[in-house]
Amino acid sequence: MERKISPAPLATLRIALGLMIFCGLARFWAKGWIYELYIKPVFYFPFYGFEWVRPLGEVTYLLFAFAMVCALLVALGFYYRAAIIGLFASFTYIELIDKSTYLNHYYFVSLLCLLMIFLPANARFSLDAIRDKNVRAGFAPFWTVGALRFLVFILYFYAGLAKLNSDWLAEAMPLKIWLPARNDMPLLGPLFNKGWVAYFFSWFGCLYDLSIVFFLLNRRTRTAAYATVVIFHLMTALLFPIGMFPYVMMLAALIFFPASWHQKLLARVSGWLGWRAAASEIQYSFGPVARVFVPGLFLGFFIFQLVFPFRNLLYPGELFWSEQGYRFSWRVMLIEKAGYAQFTVKDSRGRQVTVNNNEFLTTLQEKMMATQPDMILQYAHMLRDFYARKGFVCPRVYVDSYVALNGRLGRPLVDPDVDLGVQTDSFRSKSWIIPLNDEIKGL
Repeated sequence: MERKISPAPLATLRIALGLMIFCGLARFWAKGWIYELYIKPVFYFPFYGFEWVRPLGEVTYLLFAFAMVCALLVALGFYYRAAIIGLFASFTYIELIDKSTYLNHYYFVSLLCLLMIFLPANARFSLDAIRDKNVRAGFAPFWTVGALRFLVFILYFYAGLAKLNSDWLAEAMPLKIWLPARNDMPLLGPLFNKGWVAYFFSWFGCLYDLSIVFFLLNRRTRTAAYATVVIFHLMTALLFPIGMFPYVMMLAALIFFPASWHQKLLARVSGWLGWRAAASEIQYSFGPVARVFVPGLFLGFFIFQLVFPFRNLLYPGELFWSEQGYRFSWRVMLIEKAGYAQFTVKDSRGRQVTVNNNEFLTTLQEKMMATQPDMILQYAHMLRDFYARKGFVCPRVYVDSYVALNGRLGRPLVDPDVDLGVQTDSFRSKSWIIPLNDEIKGL
């Protein structure tokens, strides 16, 4: 782990990550999603433990602008350490504002930024390396690259493990629902109506996630494996509206190419720009504090990443139904849920009102809330407080909720006789979730 390696792979990832995040944030701005997702809503669903992350109103535009500037500075390697800290903080804050916008690849980008705070990604091919010879280095410890490879491995391999379930492999769900909806796609569209295609995609996706990193690590299979990465993720980008995730993974997979490949790539780019990067035979060395602090930090980080996705084993019932322990566990595109939740608020004087969710939630928020128990609880607490201010005495909040999971018939999700206003949110199991009474075998 301490053997010398060129930091060129870190430089490539730094440049790609900075430009990709800049383009992603600019896309958000251009499509008006900043207003729609972070300014327009009157209520937000915070993550448990991060309730202190509050929406910023019109200031959100400044937060996005700050993140975009930091992303460009990261790509240029200019005041890199401050820029990557700023990018991690601003991007993660945006991610934590509202649970209804959660996506796995946002989490992955935040983790990448966090790791890269402590890595010498500006030691080569950066403005920092030009202006400060103390930053410039021709070599770094191998673990600085190995850590990023390991994070990509965790994402892929755990996504593959999550697909080892009966719905995905035995029923081809939810692809059996999603693929026919794309039958208008040129050339491949008519195939999506055939049942065997959904099974092919399901099994191939599982085997791909479980094995792709091993093929990327092998010198003989690396090029073909990366071609598979590109084809696989371009296909998912065409078929499913999952944002920047396919492009994130195509760029992240470049970290598996050897340092010599990255050096040639960056030298070619430098030639196009007419810029000659200064060579250095110096090995990057961490300061005395960092030599003690960073290894322990990385060890704790990866232990957490290896263990935390399995926290669902601590909860009773079906994971896909209750979603207790579902987020932040690399479970990608495994469930299709549709449902509705109708809330009734009563008080001790006999007053009663049926809530119109459109008065409080956006279309996206209502769709996500109706199928996720923790969001149902948060919304119920908001309604309790809202109607208390309206004069309701000790308001009680009940919900009639019906949800269909992966093609099953709809059934109640939450006990309609439980007053959600007095239930507390915590890491404990939510006893008011009605069991699915159907077993989905797997992790």
